[in-house]
Amino acid sequence: MSSMSVVLPFSEESYFESTLQQFVQSDLVRNIIVVHAGEYFGSHEKCKGMIVESLTSEKTLNAVIEKISTDFLLFISQAQSITLNQAGLERFVQIAKDTRAGMLYSDFYEVKEGKRSEHPVIDYQIGSIRDNFDFGAVMLFSVAAIKKALKRYGKIEKVERAGLYDLRLKVSVDHQIFHIQEYLYTKTESDTRKSGEKMFDYVDPRNQNVQKENERVATKHLKNIGAYLKPKFSKVPKFKDTFPVEASVVIPVRNREKTVGDAVKSVLAQKTDFAFNVIVVDNHSTDNTSNILKEFAAADNRVKHIIPHREDLAIGGCWNEAVLSPYCGKYAVQLDSDDLYNGTDTLQKIVTVFRKEGVAMVIGSYTLVNGNLEQIPPGLIDHKEWTPDNGRNNALRINGLGAPRAFNTSLLRQILLPNTSYGEDYAVALRLSREYQIGRIYESLYNCRRWEGNTDAALPIDKVNRNDFYKDKIRTIEILARIQWNKK
Repeated sequence: MSSMSVVLPFSEESYFESTLQQFVQSDLVRNIIVVHAGEYFGSHEKCKGMIVESLTSEKTLNAVIEKISTDFLLFISQAQSITLNQAGLERFVQIAKDTRAGMLYSDFYEVKEGKRSEHPVIDYQIGSIRDNFDFGAVMLFSVAAIKKALKRYGKIEKVERAGLYDLRLKVSVDHQIFHIQEYLYTKTESDTRKSGEKMFDYVDPRNQNVQKENERVATKHLKNIGAYLKPKFSKVPKFKDTFPVEASVVIPVRNREKTVGDAVKSVLAQKTDFAFNVIVVDNHSTDNTSNILKEFAAADNRVKHIIPHREDLAIGGCWNEAVLSPYCGKYAVQLDSDDLYNGTDTLQKIVTVFRKEGVAMVIGSYTLVNGNLEQIPPGLIDHKEWTPDNGRNNALRINGLGAPRAFNTSLLRQILLPNTSYGEDYAVALRLSREYQIGRIYESLYNCRRWEGNTDAALPIDKVNRNDFYKDKIRTIEILARIQWNKK
């Protein structure tokens, strides 16, 4: 009969004992390692306490791995109420044996504010290397796969928080990470924030040390799979294209009558030593957006109001309409329809980087504000993890690249953006960074409004999963391309 070791974080909450008893009473479980900070004094026969400073440090994981002699390691990654569903552990082990996967995880039920609902997760792929992949709270490892991975790719990196991330990536190189599309347990969720409130957690200044650890781990993984790119870049070619202006600000819009006017005004207020325009691609708005833009275009010939003939365009498709139009300048600069530049020199700063550094793309920084333009936490989003030397590797780990984004139009016309409304800019940025250097501006260039009208303010789990799976697919495409690039 297969045997299992369990790592369970201790909690002084009342749920801990009932969570623990499920494992104590299971014939599959040989021993339980209760990790704690000095508060656990239990005396169950199968249990042994382990005092740790961090659940996912290299020190903790190495100590755990040294102690286990079972076939499987069940890692509970969160100190929360976990209720195993009928034959949940048995199902985990059965599928592990049938698939010979290195790690398994499952869908689960989730209790939020007393309400129970389904929480499906997504399939793992080669592009699922981000450190915030949602595995849920229960992860089952093959001990044989762990030992093989550590022998082949080295011990877990010396980190305080990123040890589990490192272990998962090492196991994934030669073993499948398998998603069980069944609800094998129920957990009570303690983080009840909406999707839009969680999306900037990873750029919180308080998490910078963790981000540096994660970057080191991800970079090592890319080297292990042959997808790491050295800091050597091709020069941006000299194109023969002619342009009506030096720069164009591109604003795709649909039904943003409350905010689009502010966005356009912030562009027209720019002070530059070159000619520029603003191309607003109005994707068949049904509110008063079109009339507002018509008035702007009539009053100022720098405003180019485009209503596409096609009706199948997402944000990426709208961008392509602007970039391929005869109005587009040498550089195409992003601005969302509910945001606005926070100074009159934003456009000048971006173009200056293009001129001085000869890069394919420039990425700026922005400040989070509410609907009244008041700064909200975490404030400045500067994406300093995008560095000149390792940014294009680290970009495969993180979920965003900073903004505003600006492109060499001739290059962008060759690649174009995928016709989607999520991840479209991320995809083209990864593609450009594969070959060319990306310029950076770390000071705030525009205000990003977070309000209830944002498209990602409060997404249901199926939409979050669809977005995450697509972005992982973008990473998969890019990783496979980089592996081939390195072989050439």
